[in-house]
Amino acid sequence: MTSRRTEDGHSNRDGRSDNEDVESTTAKNLLSPKRNAFSELMSPSKRQATDLAKTIGQHTVSKGLNSSLTFERRDGLAAYMTCPDQFPPSRVLYYNDSFVVIHDLYPKSSIHMLVIPRHTLTRLHPFEAFEQDEELLKSTKEEVRKVKKMAAAELRRRFGRFSQRDRARLKAMEEAESGPDGVLPTSNDLPDGRDWEREVVTGVHSGPSMNNLHVHVLSRDRFSECLKHRKHYNSFATPFLVSLDELPLDKGDVRRQPSHGNYLRDDMKCWRCGRNFRNKFQELKRHLDEEFEEWKKA
Repeated sequence: MTSRRTEDGHSNRDGRSDNEDVESTTAKNLLSPKRNAFSELMSPSKRQATDLAKTIGQHTVSKGLNSSLTFERRDGLAAYMTCPDQFPPSRVLYYNDSFVVIHDLYPKSSIHMLVIPRHTLTRLHPFEAFEQDEELLKSTKEEVRKVKKMAAAELRRRFGRFSQRDRARLKAMEEAESGPDGVLPTSNDLPDGRDWEREVVTGVHSGPSMNNLHVHVLSRDRFSECLKHRKHYNSFATPFLVSLDELPLDKGDVRRQPSHGNYLRDDMKCWRCGRNFRNKFQELKRHLDEEFEEWKKA
Protein backbone atom coordinates (compact mmCIF):
# COMPACT_ATOMS: atom_id res chain seq x y z
CA MET A 1 0.00 0.00 0.00
CA THR A 2 1.20 3.49 -0.74
CA SER A 3 -1.34 5.61 1.11
CA ARG A 4 -0.69 7.23 4.45
CA ARG A 5 -1.96 5.67 7.65
CA THR A 6 -3.99 7.53 10.22
CA GLU A 7 -3.74 6.81 13.92
CA ASP A 8 -6.78 4.53 13.82
CA GLY A 9 -5.18 2.40 11.11
CA HIS A 10 -7.11 3.74 8.11
CA SER A 11 -5.10 4.93 5.17
CA ASN A 12 -6.31 8.34 4.11
CA ARG A 13 -4.85 10.35 1.31
CA ASP A 14 -5.76 13.70 2.82
CA GLY A 15 -3.88 12.79 6.00
CA ARG A 16 -6.71 13.32 8.51
CA SER A 17 -6.91 11.02 11.47
CA ASP A 18 -10.31 11.80 12.96
CA ASN A 19 -13.67 13.45 12.43
CA GLU A 20 -12.71 16.59 14.29
CA ASP A 21 -9.99 17.33 11.76
CA VAL A 22 -12.56 16.97 9.00
CA GLU A 23 -14.98 19.21 10.88
CA SER A 24 -12.29 21.83 11.50
CA THR A 25 -11.28 21.91 7.85
CA THR A 26 -14.93 22.02 6.85
CA ALA A 27 -15.57 24.98 9.13
CA LYS A 28 -12.68 26.96 7.67
CA ASN A 29 -13.93 26.41 4.15
CA LEU A 30 -17.39 27.74 4.93
CA LEU A 31 -15.69 31.05 5.64
CA SER A 32 -13.05 31.01 2.92
CA PRO A 33 -13.13 30.31 -0.82
CA LYS A 34 -9.63 28.80 -0.71
CA ARG A 35 -9.25 25.30 -2.09
CA ASN A 36 -8.08 22.52 0.19
CA ALA A 37 -7.19 18.85 0.07
CA PHE A 38 -10.54 17.63 1.41
CA SER A 39 -12.41 19.74 -1.10
CA GLU A 40 -10.24 18.41 -3.92
CA LEU A 41 -10.95 14.83 -2.86
CA MET A 42 -14.68 15.40 -2.72
CA SER A 43 -14.87 17.32 -6.02
CA PRO A 44 -13.39 15.46 -9.02
CA SER A 45 -12.66 17.75 -11.95
CA LYS A 46 -14.74 17.63 -15.13
CA ARG A 47 -11.69 16.63 -17.14
CA GLN A 48 -10.90 13.74 -14.82
CA ALA A 49 -14.52 12.60 -14.86
CA THR A 50 -14.56 12.77 -18.68
CA ASP A 51 -11.33 10.78 -18.99
CA LEU A 52 -12.69 8.13 -16.64
CA ALA A 53 -16.00 7.98 -18.46
CA LYS A 54 -14.17 7.16 -21.70
CA THR A 55 -12.88 3.96 -20.12
CA ILE A 56 -16.11 2.85 -18.43
CA GLY A 57 -16.34 -0.23 -20.67
CA GLN A 58 -13.04 -1.48 -19.31
CA HIS A 59 -10.71 -0.67 -16.44
CA THR A 60 -7.07 -1.42 -17.11
CA VAL A 61 -4.56 -0.94 -14.30
CA SER A 62 -0.83 -1.47 -14.27
CA LYS A 63 0.72 -4.12 -12.03
CA GLY A 64 4.29 -3.28 -12.89
CA LEU A 65 6.60 -2.58 -15.79
CA ASN A 66 5.46 -5.44 -17.97
CA SER A 67 2.01 -6.48 -16.80
CA SER A 68 -1.50 -5.13 -16.41
CA LEU A 69 -5.02 -6.24 -15.49
CA THR A 70 -8.20 -5.48 -17.43
CA PHE A 71 -11.63 -5.52 -15.83
CA GLU A 72 -14.80 -5.57 -17.91
CA ARG A 73 -17.70 -3.22 -17.24
CA ARG A 74 -19.63 -5.16 -14.59
CA ASP A 75 -16.34 -6.11 -12.93
CA GLY A 76 -15.05 -2.55 -12.95
CA LEU A 77 -15.05 -2.16 -9.17
CA ALA A 78 -12.47 -4.94 -8.93
CA ALA A 79 -9.93 -2.52 -10.38
CA TYR A 80 -10.23 -0.32 -7.29
CA MET A 81 -10.06 -3.31 -4.97
CA THR A 82 -6.96 -4.66 -6.66
CA CYS A 83 -4.93 -1.53 -7.41
CA PRO A 84 -6.44 1.50 -5.66
CA ASP A 85 -3.10 3.31 -5.80
CA GLN A 86 -3.37 3.44 -9.61
CA PHE A 87 -6.23 5.95 -9.41
CA PRO A 88 -6.03 9.68 -8.59
CA PRO A 89 -7.14 11.00 -5.18
CA SER A 90 -10.09 12.67 -6.91
CA ARG A 91 -11.38 9.19 -7.72
CA VAL A 92 -10.26 7.06 -4.77
CA LEU A 93 -10.90 8.97 -1.56
CA TYR A 94 -8.97 6.50 0.61
CA TYR A 95 -8.23 2.83 1.04
CA ASN A 96 -6.92 0.41 3.62
CA ASP A 97 -6.43 -3.34 3.83
CA SER A 98 -10.17 -3.96 4.19
CA PHE A 99 -11.96 -1.27 2.15
CA VAL A 100 -11.69 1.12 -0.77
CA VAL A 101 -13.86 4.25 -0.85
CA ILE A 102 -14.46 5.94 -4.19
CA HIS A 103 -16.65 8.50 -5.90
CA ASP A 104 -19.40 6.89 -7.91
CA LEU A 105 -18.48 7.51 -11.56
CA TYR A 106 -22.09 8.39 -12.34
CA PRO A 107 -23.39 10.00 -9.11
CA LYS A 108 -27.13 10.14 -8.54
CA SER A 109 -26.92 12.92 -5.92
CA SER A 110 -24.66 15.87 -5.21
CA ILE A 111 -22.55 13.51 -3.09
CA HIS A 112 -22.39 9.82 -3.98
CA MET A 113 -19.66 7.48 -2.79
CA LEU A 114 -19.15 3.73 -2.80
CA VAL A 115 -17.64 1.69 0.02
CA ILE A 116 -16.07 -1.44 -1.49
CA PRO A 117 -15.04 -4.28 0.83
CA ARG A 118 -11.80 -6.05 -0.13
CA HIS A 119 -13.01 -9.51 0.87
CA THR A 120 -13.11 -13.06 -0.47
CA LEU A 121 -16.93 -12.95 -0.58
CA THR A 122 -17.02 -9.82 -2.69
CA ARG A 123 -18.45 -11.64 -5.74
CA LEU A 124 -21.57 -12.74 -3.87
CA HIS A 125 -24.86 -10.84 -3.77
CA PRO A 126 -24.70 -8.45 -0.78
CA PHE A 127 -27.54 -10.25 1.02
CA GLU A 128 -25.69 -13.55 0.74
CA ALA A 129 -22.23 -12.18 1.54
CA PHE A 130 -23.35 -10.41 4.70
CA GLU A 131 -25.34 -13.44 5.86
CA GLN A 132 -22.37 -15.74 5.43
CA ASP A 133 -19.97 -13.50 7.33
CA GLU A 134 -21.30 -11.54 10.30
CA GLU A 135 -17.91 -9.93 10.88
CA LEU A 136 -17.94 -8.61 7.32
CA LEU A 137 -21.32 -7.00 7.93
CA LYS A 138 -20.15 -5.54 11.24
CA SER A 139 -16.93 -4.09 9.82
CA THR A 140 -18.73 -2.74 6.75
CA LYS A 141 -21.29 -0.97 8.91
CA GLU A 142 -18.45 0.61 10.91
CA GLU A 143 -16.67 1.77 7.77
CA VAL A 144 -19.88 3.12 6.25
CA ARG A 145 -20.53 5.13 9.42
CA LYS A 146 -17.16 6.82 8.98
CA VAL A 147 -17.85 7.59 5.33
CA LYS A 148 -21.30 8.89 6.24
CA LYS A 149 -19.65 11.37 8.60
CA MET A 150 -17.33 12.44 5.78
CA ALA A 151 -20.31 12.97 3.49
CA ALA A 152 -22.15 14.97 6.16
CA ALA A 153 -19.10 17.18 6.72
CA GLU A 154 -18.86 17.81 2.99
CA LEU A 155 -22.56 18.68 2.79
CA ARG A 156 -22.04 21.22 5.55
CA ARG A 157 -19.01 22.64 3.74
CA ARG A 158 -20.92 23.01 0.47
CA PHE A 159 -24.36 24.01 1.66
CA GLY A 160 -24.14 25.08 5.31
CA ARG A 161 -24.08 28.76 4.39
CA PHE A 162 -27.54 28.37 2.80
CA SER A 163 -29.11 26.49 5.71
CA GLN A 164 -31.31 28.31 8.21
CA ARG A 165 -30.44 25.77 10.90
CA ASP A 166 -26.73 26.39 10.43
CA ARG A 167 -26.87 30.17 10.79
CA ALA A 168 -26.09 30.24 14.53
CA ARG A 169 -23.19 27.88 13.95
CA LEU A 170 -21.79 30.01 11.15
CA LYS A 171 -22.18 33.16 13.21
CA ALA A 172 -20.19 31.63 16.06
CA MET A 173 -17.46 30.62 13.62
CA GLU A 174 -17.32 34.09 12.07
CA GLU A 175 -17.11 35.74 15.48
CA ALA A 176 -14.30 33.41 16.53
CA GLU A 177 -12.35 34.00 13.35
CA SER A 178 -12.68 37.79 13.63
CA GLY A 179 -11.64 37.70 17.30
CA PRO A 180 -8.17 38.61 18.62
CA ASP A 181 -6.87 35.05 18.29
CA GLY A 182 -8.54 34.23 14.98
CA VAL A 183 -8.78 30.58 16.00
CA LEU A 184 -11.79 28.51 15.01
CA PRO A 185 -13.45 26.62 17.86
CA THR A 186 -13.69 22.85 17.83
CA SER A 187 -16.95 21.25 16.72
CA ASN A 188 -17.85 20.53 20.36
CA ASP A 189 -17.73 24.26 21.16
CA LEU A 190 -20.06 25.26 18.33
CA PRO A 191 -23.88 25.27 18.27
CA ASP A 192 -25.19 22.01 16.86
CA GLY A 193 -26.70 23.49 13.72
CA ARG A 194 -28.19 21.21 11.08
CA ASP A 195 -27.77 17.46 11.44
CA TRP A 196 -26.29 16.76 8.04
CA GLU A 197 -25.88 13.06 8.76
CA ARG A 198 -29.67 12.78 8.52
CA GLU A 199 -29.32 14.01 4.94
CA VAL A 200 -27.16 11.01 3.98
CA VAL A 201 -28.54 7.58 3.13
CA THR A 202 -26.65 4.31 2.88
CA GLY A 203 -27.52 0.92 1.47
CA VAL A 204 -27.15 -1.81 -1.12
CA HIS A 205 -29.27 -2.49 -4.17
CA SER A 206 -31.46 -5.57 -4.09
CA GLY A 207 -30.38 -6.08 -7.71
CA PRO A 208 -26.82 -4.67 -8.00
CA SER A 209 -25.60 -3.51 -11.41
CA MET A 210 -21.96 -4.32 -10.59
CA ASN A 211 -20.59 -7.76 -9.73
CA ASN A 212 -18.46 -6.76 -6.76
CA LEU A 213 -19.95 -6.05 -3.36
CA HIS A 214 -20.38 -2.33 -2.70
CA VAL A 215 -22.38 -0.02 -0.44
CA HIS A 216 -23.82 3.30 -1.59
CA VAL A 217 -23.38 6.41 0.56
CA LEU A 218 -25.19 9.40 -0.92
CA SER A 219 -26.98 12.61 -0.03
CA ARG A 220 -30.77 12.67 -0.21
CA ASP A 221 -31.05 15.47 -2.77
CA ARG A 222 -31.00 13.41 -6.02
CA PHE A 223 -29.43 16.45 -7.67
CA SER A 224 -27.16 15.26 -10.47
CA GLU A 225 -26.78 15.46 -14.23
CA CYS A 226 -26.27 11.69 -14.17
CA LEU A 227 -29.82 11.10 -12.96
CA LYS A 228 -31.38 10.55 -16.38
CA HIS A 229 -34.39 8.26 -16.22
CA ARG A 230 -36.93 6.45 -14.03
CA LYS A 231 -34.73 3.46 -13.23
CA HIS A 232 -31.96 5.76 -12.03
CA TYR A 233 -34.35 7.58 -9.73
CA ASN A 234 -36.30 4.61 -8.41
CA SER A 235 -33.17 2.61 -7.68
CA PHE A 236 -32.53 5.07 -4.85
CA ALA A 237 -36.07 6.23 -4.03
CA THR A 238 -37.82 2.88 -3.48
CA PRO A 239 -37.22 -0.26 -1.39
CA PHE A 240 -34.88 -1.35 -4.20
CA LEU A 241 -32.24 0.40 -2.03
CA VAL A 242 -31.96 -1.60 1.19
CA SER A 243 -30.53 0.22 4.19
CA LEU A 244 -27.42 -1.39 5.60
CA ASP A 245 -29.00 -1.15 9.06
CA GLU A 246 -31.78 -3.53 7.92
CA LEU A 247 -29.37 -6.34 7.06
CA PRO A 248 -29.54 -9.25 7.32
CA LEU A 249 -33.03 -9.41 5.82
CA ASP A 250 -35.61 -11.95 6.93
CA LYS A 251 -35.83 -14.97 4.68
CA GLY A 252 -39.32 -14.03 3.56
CA ASP A 253 -38.56 -10.36 2.80
CA VAL A 254 -39.93 -9.48 -0.65
CA ARG A 255 -36.82 -7.43 -1.39
CA ARG A 256 -34.93 -10.68 -1.83
CA GLN A 257 -36.83 -10.93 -5.11
CA PRO A 258 -36.71 -7.32 -6.39
CA SER A 259 -38.46 -8.23 -9.66
CA HIS A 260 -41.56 -9.16 -7.66
CA GLY A 261 -41.89 -5.61 -6.39
CA ASN A 262 -41.37 -3.91 -9.78
CA TYR A 263 -39.62 -1.16 -7.83
CA LEU A 264 -37.79 0.25 -10.83
CA ARG A 265 -41.10 0.54 -12.73
CA ASP A 266 -43.02 2.17 -9.88
CA ASP A 267 -44.45 5.65 -10.16
CA MET A 268 -41.81 8.26 -9.38
CA LYS A 269 -42.52 10.12 -6.17
CA CYS A 270 -40.54 13.10 -4.92
CA TRP A 271 -38.25 12.01 -2.11
CA ARG A 272 -38.99 15.24 -0.20
CA CYS A 273 -42.66 16.19 -0.67
CA GLY A 274 -44.10 12.88 -1.85
CA ARG A 275 -45.71 14.27 -5.00
CA ASN A 276 -46.41 11.53 -7.55
CA PHE A 277 -45.02 12.23 -11.03
CA ARG A 278 -46.06 8.79 -12.34
CA ASN A 279 -43.83 8.18 -15.39
CA LYS A 280 -43.11 11.84 -16.24
CA PHE A 281 -39.40 11.98 -15.57
CA GLN A 282 -38.67 15.42 -17.05
CA GLU A 283 -41.34 16.96 -14.82
CA LEU A 284 -39.81 15.21 -11.83
CA LYS A 285 -36.35 16.39 -12.85
CA ARG A 286 -37.44 20.03 -12.93
CA HIS A 287 -39.18 19.57 -9.60
CA LEU A 288 -36.04 18.03 -8.07
CA ASP A 289 -34.06 21.12 -9.08
CA GLU A 290 -36.59 23.28 -7.21
CA GLU A 291 -36.61 20.99 -4.19
CA PHE A 292 -32.82 21.02 -4.11
CA GLU A 293 -32.80 24.79 -3.60
CA GLU A 294 -35.39 24.54 -0.83
CA TRP A 295 -33.58 21.60 0.79
CA LYS A 296 -30.37 23.61 1.01
CA LYS A 297 -32.20 26.36 2.91
CA ALA A 298 -33.79 24.10 5.53
